[in-house]
Amino acid sequence: MDEILRIIPPQIQEKLRHLTIQEWSELQEIRLRIGRPIELIFSGRQQIVSGVIPSEHDSQYVINQLGDYSIYRLEDELREGYITIAGGHRVGLAGKVNTEKGLVKAIRHISSFNIRIAREKIGVANEVVDSLYEGGYRNTLLIGPPQTGKTTLLRDMARIISEGSLALPSKKVGIIDERSEIAGSLHGVPQHQLGWRTDVMDACPKAEGMMMMIRSMSPEVLIVDEIGSEEDVKALMEAIYAGVTIISTVHGDSYDSVKHRPSLRPLFQNNVFERYIVLNDWSQSGFTRTLLNHQGQRIPTKKRCNANEMDRSTSPTVRYNVGRV
Repeated sequence: MDEILRIIPPQIQEKLRHLTIQEWSELQEIRLRIGRPIELIFSGRQQIVSGVIPSEHDSQYVINQLGDYSIYRLEDELREGYITIAGGHRVGLAGKVNTEKGLVKAIRHISSFNIRIAREKIGVANEVVDSLYEGGYRNTLLIGPPQTGKTTLLRDMARIISEGSLALPSKKVGIIDERSEIAGSLHGVPQHQLGWRTDVMDACPKAEGMMMMIRSMSPEVLIVDEIGSEEDVKALMEAIYAGVTIISTVHGDSYDSVKHRPSLRPLFQNNVFERYIVLNDWSQSGFTRTLLNHQGQRIPTKKRCNANEMDRSTSPTVRYNVGRV
């Protein structure tokens, strides 16, 4: 967690260093607000840090650490409302917004920071990916409320599809990472394991990025996080008509709630998605998920670890020199 502690004022660092290894493993967010207690968000609970209240001086310290003492380096990020740091962690910002011609120009006088801790769960998507392959990968939509693990699952799906296994072919994967959450890119370089055949379009609007990726990198599987607008839906359908498999996520608490959203209606009318994965909860023990077919009917997931199957390494060198069991 050194990359996170580096940006936090020393007196607050000391408080966080008292967390146990188990608490660090469950920590999801660190929220710093000027003049108010520090809040820690864990899996299934929240905690207030006593004995220290962030000041304006602390806010300036964090900004200086994020921008290496040059606020001008952060202009684009300040306009978007978040900054990605080493390790793929994201720092969300809130404060006084400056606008120009009705558009957000920057956030000044920052009063709140939300440090969202990025975590990889290698192998968490094994059974899911197996269930999506039937002669080819099926167009798939992951459904779930915030913090149910959609992006974590999506990230591992990209890795598995890109690298393949003894049972599944390796595919070229393209990721449109509008909010820098899937790859956690820093200066364009992904900070997470996404597989050696994966290309990332970072901080690019989804609707534009999908067609850019298809034209420039010819992906076989396109991964997009959090569709929702009519522009997203139109671009997604164009990508499918171009012969690309789509795997995406959307906010929602059930298949029915998403199906009745007006902006998403064309996807259901045209039976775009052949699989739906509904995520209900996330805990240290794993995902609670339900796999549905194109009609919203439940189907069983496939189990891994057949007698003669083993996963390949995330290293291409090992992967192509390992024998069958």
